[in-house]
Amino acid sequence: MEILGVPLPALMGQLLLGLVNGAFYAMLSLGLAVIFGLLNIINFSHGALYMMGAMFAWMGLHYLGINYWWSLLLAPLAVGLFGMVIERTLLRRLYKLDHIYGLLLTFGLALILEGLFRDAYGVSGQPYAIPSQLTGVFNLGFMFLPKYRLWVIVASLAVCLFTWFMIERTRLGAYLRAATENPSLTQSFGINVPIMVTLTYGFGVALAGLAGVLAAPVLQVSPLMGSNLIIVVFAVVVIGGMGSIMGAILSGLGLGVIEGLTKVFYPEASATVVFVIMAVVLVLRPAGLFGKEAS
Repeated sequence: MEILGVPLPALMGQLLLGLVNGAFYAMLSLGLAVIFGLLNIINFSHGALYMMGAMFAWMGLHYLGINYWWSLLLAPLAVGLFGMVIERTLLRRLYKLDHIYGLLLTFGLALILEGLFRDAYGVSGQPYAIPSQLTGVFNLGFMFLPKYRLWVIVASLAVCLFTWFMIERTRLGAYLRAATENPSLTQSFGINVPIMVTLTYGFGVALAGLAGVLAAPVLQVSPLMGSNLIIVVFAVVVIGGMGSIMGAILSGLGLGVIEGLTKVFYPEASATVVFVIMAVVLVLRPAGLFGKEAS
């Protein structure tokens, strides 16, 4: 069976690959949206922190024998703690300054982290084995669906929806939003605003670390894997709306699918389709698809 001249297995395979890439886009852009929406920091080091999550998982397995399932917990926790230290020691000094200073600081941090790992491990990718519980495929009749890729999609969606629910529908999320919109008033109610800000940044970068662990068995673990992805993720955040949690999730998944289908029907445009969509969205709706227009 063919659709527009493309065999159905090939089309579904690219659709699945697009969903997997979209899951990574969604998780990374979600972390960026959380940090920008609640802290007003443009975190350009997000790609490097995503790479750190994958590298920590590989190092844990290679040096300490820590398996994949423990890495899903420990690597994001380590990245989150590192992010909290960065927030307390560096970023906290920039909150009252223009956004460009936070961007420049995090960009420099990304270069430092990437350089350190590149010097230690080189630029060639390191393989990370799929856990035995997720090896194999499901036979759907018209295609074979790898179990691990399905796991990535389901796990990413679960994390994204849980994050959206916690921020938008719980008292903790209300405290976070209040702490960023009116810190003085929130502090007067006995809420420790600096601690909440630190925890929020730590959680945002932990999402990047978790995405790195999920990506490790799919991609080659490399110090360059974050820099290859971060520009696309920033485009996803702009399209969804800077600071919009649901916009980051839906745009990430949708653009991953569009990118995958473009590779089938017009491969030459697959590397630029996200940026073309970003340009169109910025012309028609500068705040993004789900962002709030400035009053």
